[in-house]
Amino acid sequence: MFLPVNKKEMLERGINQPDFVYVCGDAYVDHPSFGHAIISRILEAHGFSVVMMPQPDISNPDWMKEYGSPRLAFLVSAGNIDSMVNHYYVSKKRRQKDYYTPGGVMGKRPDHATITYSKAIKKAYPEVPIIIGGVEASLRRLCHYDYISDALMKSILLDSFADLILYGMGERNTIEVAEALNSGLNISDIIYVRGTVWKTKDENLLPTDAIYLPTYNELKKDKLAYAKSFKIQYENTDPYISKPLIERYDKTFVVQNIPSLPLTRELMDWTYGLDYERTYHPMYEKDGGVPAIIEVENSITVNRGCFGSCSFCAITSHQGRIIQSRSKESVVEEAIKITKGPNFKGYINDVGGPTANFYKPSCQKQLEHGTCPYKHCLHPDKCKNLEINHDDYLDLLRTLRNLPGVKKVFIRSGIRYDYLYYDKDETFFRDLVKYHISGQLKVAPEHVSNNVLYYMQKPNSELYKKFVEKYKRLNKEENKNQYLVPYLMSSHPGCTLNDAIILAEYIRDEKLYIEQVQDFYPTPTTLATAMYYTGVDPRTMKPVYVARGKEEKAMQRALIQYKNPNNYDLVKKALILAKREDLIGNGPKCLIPKVKPRNKNPYKK
Repeated sequence: MFLPVNKKEMLERGINQPDFVYVCGDAYVDHPSFGHAIISRILEAHGFSVVMMPQPDISNPDWMKEYGSPRLAFLVSAGNIDSMVNHYYVSKKRRQKDYYTPGGVMGKRPDHATITYSKAIKKAYPEVPIIIGGVEASLRRLCHYDYISDALMKSILLDSFADLILYGMGERNTIEVAEALNSGLNISDIIYVRGTVWKTKDENLLPTDAIYLPTYNELKKDKLAYAKSFKIQYENTDPYISKPLIERYDKTFVVQNIPSLPLTRELMDWTYGLDYERTYHPMYEKDGGVPAIIEVENSITVNRGCFGSCSFCAITSHQGRIIQSRSKESVVEEAIKITKGPNFKGYINDVGGPTANFYKPSCQKQLEHGTCPYKHCLHPDKCKNLEINHDDYLDLLRTLRNLPGVKKVFIRSGIRYDYLYYDKDETFFRDLVKYHISGQLKVAPEHVSNNVLYYMQKPNSELYKKFVEKYKRLNKEENKNQYLVPYLMSSHPGCTLNDAIILAEYIRDEKLYIEQVQDFYPTPTTLATAMYYTGVDPRTMKPVYVARGKEEKAMQRALIQYKNPNNYDLVKKALILAKREDLIGNGPKCLIPKVKPRNKNPYKK
């Protein structure tokens, strides 16, 4: 049964005053791939009543009064994606479709949704606690760079007028805060919970072991101060070794407590085993449903966290580097539920998480001592303590593909190709090629220039080239003709025109056709975004090249798709600027001819 979505349903469930009102920027989809579903279900499982307020109509000044005042708190989230990333392309043009809205309609949530919702609630119910969470609140928990406005923003705790942030994945801290409120504690007294951010003007309340970050005024004046601040934050994302962080705003202190502990396997199993409806609320049928369900309805999340530590990825700050995974029994139980679903056609679309083949922690040390603050598991080379083993994941996949009614089990989450290549036992790689690819395997080398890969915290290009050869060999041995589709990124900090040309030459030599290119998007609280904003690498404080102008960014993108005749002028200009006229002409190594072609666009279907 879905949770109530209006007052009538609330009363029919015998709830006169809900414990929590959950306000969310996404449509209500009761599936464990959606954060609001998990949080609302675990609260319900702990005996709390929760009512849902998905995508409220903020043009109605009384929208937040649907249920009246909750007994304990309002919970506010922008949804599964930061609202500004959801709304805008990297070009800062408005997106046309919102996959988390019925019918894919854009505009059903406001910009900076967490702030907008929370401020309106605080005005209407000034005495009721407001707790914000989800990706947007989590990644904007301290002073951060906002790409769309091209400016530093305060901690979202201050701009939203909320009382508390729950950052990270949320299960542990949500229940602990809920139980504290239920015991009669005031929200201002809940300053001890891991995975929370709180504010105070009382210096006596500040933790004595905390690290003081540069103040907000210092950050506004000096970009280098922001780089230093970010480095401290980046090194304090582990629940075992982190310190509390304090950021001062005039007379107000914003305090980030140490992260929540990772979920045990038992807690992961329990969380994903709750009684989800596994689809969107029926009220959305008239609008054509919610598009975001399509990819995940018949998919299974088996892990969270990532020790890959890519510079442009926010998982380190949100989920952490310690892998948490579910038991085989729990995953099989969910798979059986999927096979009985009305839209199951025999195909489990995905079995994974942030990185599908990270099914276990990178080393046993992490479970007791946490991750290394100054070293990474796979960059610049694999750590000597890295444990490379696919056996448990392989066993899980073999069990799933032999379940009654299952025709195929695909892996569409990211496969970390370097970790896969390092495994000396080819059994999993061979099974992957033989059983779990739907015609093409998507991997993310992102670039081939080692200069750029250094700033991305990705492995060197030679390793990727070795992986490609291994992939081709295994396909040949298994009589398969499956493509390898590389995700490539343009304009990442550190990438010059010469680096972009190196990538274009690789595309030429490998005879690739690149249909999609990801322009670097400076999302909140990533290492690469700090580089973009400050112009220095926070790891070393040394200057880093950043492509900022629209034309140069367009040239870098065009070089990756140099075969597209529409890009001819940009590619030619880039090659001339880089003094690489040798790549203009009719020779076998040339990227473009001397005369602009009139032939069809090879990317147009």
